[in-house]
Amino acid sequence: MDPPRPTAPAGAPVSGAAALPGAPARSPEPGSGAPPAPRGVPGLPRNVVALGFVSLLTDVSTEMIVPVLPLFVVGVLGASMASVGVIEGVAESTAALMRLGSGWLSDRSGRRKPFLFFGYGISAVAKAALAVALSWPTVLALRFGDRVGKGLRNPPRDALIADSVEPRFLGRAFGFHRGLDTLGAAIGPLVAFAMLRAFPGGFRRIFLLSVVPAALSLVVLAVFVRAKRHEAARLTAPLFAEARAMGGPFHRFLLVAGLFSLANSSTAFLLLLAADRSHGAGFTSAQVALVYLLYNLVYALLSWPVGELSDRIGRRSILLGAYLLFAALYALLAWRAGAAFVIGGFVVLGLHSAMLEASQRSMLGDLVEPARRGTAYGLYYAVVGVALLPASIIAGALWDRLGPRSMFAVDAAIALLAGLLFAVLLPSRREYSDRHVHAG
Repeated sequence: MDPPRPTAPAGAPVSGAAALPGAPARSPEPGSGAPPAPRGVPGLPRNVVALGFVSLLTDVSTEMIVPVLPLFVVGVLGASMASVGVIEGVAESTAALMRLGSGWLSDRSGRRKPFLFFGYGISAVAKAALAVALSWPTVLALRFGDRVGKGLRNPPRDALIADSVEPRFLGRAFGFHRGLDTLGAAIGPLVAFAMLRAFPGGFRRIFLLSVVPAALSLVVLAVFVRAKRHEAARLTAPLFAEARAMGGPFHRFLLVAGLFSLANSSTAFLLLLAADRSHGAGFTSAQVALVYLLYNLVYALLSWPVGELSDRIGRRSILLGAYLLFAALYALLAWRAGAAFVIGGFVVLGLHSAMLEASQRSMLGDLVEPARRGTAYGLYYAVVGVALLPASIIAGALWDRLGPRSMFAVDAAIALLAGLLFAVLLPSRREYSDRHVHAG
């Protein structure tokens, strides 16, 4: 029998699909920022659906670039593998500071949407500007700009999703959002593949075209997302004092997420393994884009079902499985990385990502009170982002000096350690008692 599920607090908005049979859907509290009862998608309010399509379009733009950017940096600009690690690590980690501040400020100001609009806009401009980059430091600066935009938008966006849905449907909401987000991430490499077939080596054309879906995402955000100003959280203590007050389960979760991120170095290295003729599969640039498409299709198709499953059986067993699956996959790639292993590895990585992302984000929504969700998501993204700096730089250095097998073996060991630590610090038997909102 499943453990009792948490119930919504008194006065929480209940969607039409989430209400008891025959009961009318209640209107949201004034000033809550939650939209009216959803239409068309069971249990999902308008904001969740609209933000899903915003992310879909944004990821079409982003993922047109991701599978070809390391090939552009190494093959066209003549940079080293270590430079790829520096670009990815510095961009992600420095932008973590923006994630930290934007979530906290959105809680204090009572506003979410301005952070989203500005963040998506900065990213659109930075990605288009890659078309004129002439050196890897320029790529670093533009990747930094893109990640600053992501840092501004992600914590307020996740807080707005959590604000807009019943607590017992958090997994469904984040799974649906991640599914559309990743569907965009599947379409992007397909566009890149088509363009590389038509214009071999036309990396700059891809960068320039990426501005079209990015601009469309801003239109959807402006027209369809309704985020009323909610009551600002009464946060009188400094940011880190507020973080200390969020409770032991939240802190333990951040510790494990940060440790796992040390293993979860940039996907750029997997893409380079797919293209490597000496140690990997030796795929062409267009074939690498297709392999990345396969990964994102698996990720997109499984995200919503996995999110639904986490609502039914709890997040923790799924997260533990995600950590251990990653460790096994990287250990396998450290042993052998032929074409079949690389293709299968990207399929398994898609399953892992579906298990990891929606479950981590919905678990955070469980562990903190609504008024502090922006701050909590900001802290989470900051910890993960800061960990990516040493993760990507060390991974690049290991590849350059000892080869890809050593890099994948080290990452597998760290991921295994994170899984064991998670099992000890956040056991599944406390899944519901640790939640901020729970039954009884």
